[in-house]
Order: sequence, then structure tokens, then C-alpha cells
Amino acid sequence: MRGGTGYAKCGGNYAASLRAGERAERNGYTQVLWLDGVDRKYIEEVGAMNVMFKINGKIITPALTGSVLPGITRKSCVELLKDWGYEVEERLFSVDELFAAVENGELEEAWGTGTAAVVSPIGNLFYKGKEYTVSDNKIGELTQKLYDNLTGIQWGKKDDTHGWIEPVC
Repeated sequence: MRGGTGYAKCGGNYAASLRAGERAERNGYTQVLWLDGVDRKYIEEVGAMNVMFKINGKIITPALTGSVLPGITRKSCVELLKDWGYEVEERLFSVDELFAAVENGELEEAWGTGTAAVVSPIGNLFYKGKEYTVSDNKIGELTQKLYDNLTGIQWGKKDDTHGWIEPVC
């Protein structure tokens, strides 16, 4: 365990993020891309959501190291992505590695996953004084497919092949 309460749905996690969120908002951004508190270089979450990146056709999402919430929407996305034949890497992923992929034109899509948002595309990234546009600042094809499939299953419009839906009488 790395410490802290990031692995749990905890009100304190949201309160602690307010200052950074306000700073991001003053600079024209809606969320913060959080790094780990130990090495301060590994990406953990975006805002209050899990985060995923499509780089050269492969999906990379931060490993569950004890400081990242093991969200059910994250888990559902990972399962769907694997069903669709994507290679999904759950691992430590540094901010420098992300921006090397951005600089090399390898970052195809980026999105957050969470209960309320389902999936939410990341359109811009700002790092070390430079702004980068992701997916032409539009929702990517895969991000949209995840959203459509997850909400389709939730609303009973798509088949639930994983047994996620539980009838309530």
C-alpha cells in the first residue's frame, strides 16, 4: 500500500483536490491530471476519475497500487476493451512517457472513467508550459464506443454479456 485514501470512495479525497481544481479552472482547464504522491511522476487519475490512454492502438491505464480507486466503470471499460481485442496494460505510467507519446504523435485518445460521467474525453493537456490537443479536441471513436456500450447496457438497450445487470424487484 502506498498510503492515503485514494483506493476508497472518500469525501476527503474530493476536498483535498479543490485547490488544484480551482487553479486549473483559473487557467482554462476543467480537471487535473494527478500524479502519485511518492515519486510524483506516475499518472494516477484525472479529476476524481480513473484515466485511460490509447497509444499506438494499445490502452494504458494506471495500475491499482493502493492509491488509485479500483472503480467499477474502470473495470467495465477494461473488460469491454479486452472483449474487443485491445491490449490493455495496467501499469505505472509516467507523465514523461505520456508526453513523449504526445510529442511523437502516438497518443490517439485519452479519457476519464467514472460512475457519474461513464467516460469523459480529454481534449487538451497542459504540461511544462505547453498545451497539447488530444483527438482534435473531440471525443475519440473508441471513447464514444465505450460510452455507447456502457450506457446501452445500463439502459437495457444492449446485451449484458458479463452479467453486470442485476434485476431488482
